[in-house]
Order: sequence, then C-alpha cells, then structure tokens
Amino acid sequence: MAPPAGQIRPGRYFAFFVVIVAALYSLVFFTGDGSPTPKLGIDLKGGTRVTLTARTPDGSDPSREQLQQARQIIENRVNGIGVSGAEVLLDGSNVVITVPGEEGEQAKTLGQTAQLAFRQVIAAVPAGAAGNQQPDPGAGSGDEGDAGDEGAPPGSGSGDGEQGSGDQGSADEADGADTGDSANDGEQGQGGGGSPPGVVPAQQPDDPDGDGQGGDNGQDGQGQSLQDETAQQIQEARQWRQAPELVPADPTDQAAMQQAQQVQQQALARLNCDPGTLDPLAGNDAPDRPLVACNQDGTEKYVLSPVFLEGTNIQDATATYNQQQGGWVVNLSFDSRGADIWADFTAQNIGSQAAFVLDTEVVSAPSINEAIAGGDTQISGQFGQSEAQDLADVLKYGSLPLSFESSDATTVSATLGLATLQAGLIAGAVGLALVFVYCLFYYRILGVLTVLSLALSATIVYAMLVLLGRWIGYTLDIAGVVGFIVAIGVTADSFVVYFERLKDEMREGRTFRSAVPRGWAKARRTILASDAVMFLAAGVLYVLAVGEVKGFAFTLGMSTVLDLIVVFLVTHPLVAMVSRSKRLSSPKLSGLGAVQQIGTSRRTTVRTSMKEA
Repeated sequence: MAPPAGQIRPGRYFAFFVVIVAALYSLVFFTGDGSPTPKLGIDLKGGTRVTLTARTPDGSDPSREQLQQARQIIENRVNGIGVSGAEVLLDGSNVVITVPGEEGEQAKTLGQTAQLAFRQVIAAVPAGAAGNQQPDPGAGSGDEGDAGDEGAPPGSGSGDGEQGSGDQGSADEADGADTGDSANDGEQGQGGGGSPPGVVPAQQPDDPDGDGQGGDNGQDGQGQSLQDETAQQIQEARQWRQAPELVPADPTDQAAMQQAQQVQQQALARLNCDPGTLDPLAGNDAPDRPLVACNQDGTEKYVLSPVFLEGTNIQDATATYNQQQGGWVVNLSFDSRGADIWADFTAQNIGSQAAFVLDTEVVSAPSINEAIAGGDTQISGQFGQSEAQDLADVLKYGSLPLSFESSDATTVSATLGLATLQAGLIAGAVGLALVFVYCLFYYRILGVLTVLSLALSATIVYAMLVLLGRWIGYTLDIAGVVGFIVAIGVTADSFVVYFERLKDEMREGRTFRSAVPRGWAKARRTILASDAVMFLAAGVLYVLAVGEVKGFAFTLGMSTVLDLIVVFLVTHPLVAMVSRSKRLSSPKLSGLGAVQQIGTSRRTTVRTSMKEA
C-alpha cells in the first residue's frame, strides 16, 4: 500500500544511502592499491613544492600545448630520478612540482629549460680582461679541452675539459679588480635592459650612472606587468648579445672583420658574468643568431656562432666518472642526423673550439683535434656527481619548450607536516564538538539526529578523499582541511533550516507528525537555494584562485554536494521516523514541548472562535 500523501518510506532512503556507502568503500578497498588512506599534501606530511612560472620572449601567455609538453617533460625528469609519489600539475601558466619526503631538493633543478646547443667559438677572453684587450679568435678558454683526445674514454667525443689551462685563466686576470678599464665599470647584469637597437658601448652618453640603462627607460617601464618587463629584457638582451654584426657575413673581408671585432669587444666589455644574476636569455636565445655568453662559473666570456647542432638531436645522456682525468663528465649519444652534423663539423673545423651551451651558459668549450664520427661526444666541466647526474637527466628527457623561473619553493619537514595535520584534526574536532553541544542543548532528539547525520556525512567525505586522490591525484592540504571545517557549519545550517520550519508548522497548530512533510517541502527549497549559492561561490573561487586556495574551494564545493545527499537520504527520513514514534516524539525528548503548547493554544482559540460564530 502506498504511503499517505506527503509521507515517505524511510527504509528505502536508508537502503539507497547504504548502497552508496558500500559502493564507495568497495572502490576504496578493491581498486588501486587498496589503501584506505587519502593522499596528503606536503604541508601535512612534509616535502617540497616548487612553482615554476613560464616566460615567453614576447611576453604573451604560453599556449596550452606548450604547457602540457613542458609538464610532460618535467614529469619524465621526475620519474627519471626515481622519486616516488611526486606530482607535476598545471596551475594556470605555472607548473607546480610536488615531491614528498626528504627527496625534494632535486625538484628545484627540474625546471631547468635544458636547451643544449652546439656553437662554434669565435672569440674567448677571461671575464676580468674583456674590457681592455681585443678578443682573440680561437683563444683557449678557462674550460679548455681537446675534442677527440686519445685519453678520453672510448666512444667519447670531446676531451677532458681541464680547468684553468693557459695563461688567460690566471687568478689575477679572472679577478678583474684592477683592469682599469672604464668600460668594465659600466658592466651590467646579463641581458640588462635599456639599450637602443644594436650593440652600444657599456656607458652611454645619456647614462651617467653607467648601468646600461637609458635615463628615463626605468620610469617608462614602471607600470608594465611582469610579463611585459620580462619580454622587454629578453628583446633588449638580444639586441646587443645576439646582434648580427657580431659575426661578419664574409670572413675574408678585412673591413668587416675589424668592424665585427670592435662590436665583439663592446659586447664582451658590457657583459657581466655574475653567476648569481638571472639571465633573461636563458632558454630564450635565438639559435639562428650569434651569442655573447659566459661560462658557468663566470670566469670566461665568449662570442659564439649561430647554433650548428641542436640539443634535440641528443638520443641519450649519462653521467660517468672520468678515471683518467678525474672528475665527472656527461657522455652524449646523438641520433643519426645529429651524428652526421657533428662528424661534418668536427672534420671541417679541426683546431677550432666547439662550445656546449646550456641555457646560454657555456658548459665546456673543447678544442677539436680530429674528426669525431660515431655519434658520441662528452661534456666536461666543473661537475660534482649530483651536478653531472642532474645535467644528464634533463638532457636525456629533452629540453623544455618554454623557459621557467622559480617563483616559489616551499620545503616542509615531515615533523612539521605531522604537527600541522594534528592541529587541523584538533581544530575540526573542536568545531564538531561545539556543533554537537549546541544541537543537543537546543534540539535534543533532533540534535542527536544532527550528530548522526554529520557522522554519516564524514564517512562519505573520507571515501571520496581516498578515491579522488587515487583517480585525479587530489592531495589534501591544510587549506582543504579548513574547507572541511567550514563545511561543518554549512551542513549544520541545512539541519537548522529544516528544524526551524518544523517549529513554524507546529506553531500553526499541527502535530509533529503532520508538520514533517509540510516543513520538509518548504525547507527543501531553502536548502537547495542555499547550497546552490555556496557551490557557485566555491566554483568561482576555484576558477579564479591559485595555489592552496584552490584546495579550500574544492573541499568546500565537494562538501556542499555531499551535504545534499545526507540531508535528503538520511536527515529527512530520520526525522520522519522519529515523528511516527510516540516515545521519541514526546515533548521531553523532542524538545518541541514549547511549540506544541503554542500550537495547542492556537487550535483551541480557533475552535472556540468557530463555535461562537
């Protein structure tokens, strides 16, 4: 027999809710690794989070395809170093790398653009002497080695990369403290802005400070966004560090050679080889143009030809220890096209130097003693084991299509993460306790239903956390915990709306049992409208926010949806069951005695009025 109009069958609702819970926990225990533990963020269990911000040469937003490609390459690098549990996610134009545990320091090097290119050395001078001497084409560098040296390991192309060979690498020259050249006093950071098109001397007539910037250019850029400023720095650095005049079109033209040497001297004098300065051209240099660059330790300056071999032709890279020369090196293997280009170049340029340029820094510049066939070569330099391994990893898995700079790096110890988790759980427990006490004091038996509904809601929330961590990689952080604590109030608010509507109906003279369907019909619309507004607010916050705020918005929105499931399938059926029980619906237990008296008094007044009429 169908129930009376407005009445429900609570058993069906409870059965449906039990099916949902059983399905969720079946997925928890019988899919994936079967672990019933949600994934925790680094602020709850310790680790490192690195946020990389993309930079483009023209200041425009990177395309989604470029970001996805960069994310995939960085993820391959993470997997290549054997870090378990690491995540690489896109957050707008940022790439966020999260590495749990104590292995997070390696994550800080994973955003290296790793654009390796091979350029011929046109001129090389010590960093401290660049302002007071003519560049010597083909001069030995402080990182000089011999390509094809007999002492190199079998299959290795380049030589030993001995540091400090030749008199140009002397300490007093590299120091550069007493060169006495005014041009050196005007050195600026690599790629410094403010220069007009073309290569200009280090100190301009309208630049009394000698910092390489025009008198009012800094003021003109004050209102620019960070992307516009970065694009401007890249373009200005290209104007003088990659000027076409650095390399003469006709090497046999003496006049053109002299002009090129003069331009080279000006560019070398202007370049500041400070290893601590961020190079705007890192990962953004034009491969079809020459380049003025420094070596990695900032002791040498180079004028380099356009790229003759791209790093994309690298097939494999491994870090090994050179037993004969001592020190770590990186062995490279080219694909078939790269092997042919490398063999032809070394055969045609015996006696010259080939620079291995990584993100506009010269890693090694060995001399070519013989043609190198076979597709193998070697990069040597001032490498420790970890540095050589990091370089091999990033080269093995490819260069990034974009250049990145680290905009944020956070490291949390495991101890601090555990303390944060405990603090979050305590805060949640305190919030629940306050809600429970208030509901029990004010609503009595209805407060017990509130406590039971919140407990059942917690079972669904926990299962969803585990499954979302397994399916989409969601990690619970402290911001997410805050979202759940706030959601306690949202869920309790739905109960309060329902209970107050029941009281309103009973004040009109209805009994507890007859007030339930009428009160639910009115409260349901309010609950739906309230949760819809909350979910919309959480969705907007999730779309517009970045970083940890997204976690707060996500958990708040998810809790709002689960609140509807609990209210419709648990709370309302429980209230209906209580209203049908004479014992549970008694005024002492229900806490509705006062409103029942008001309702009874109103019914009596109405009946008396009708009799008198």
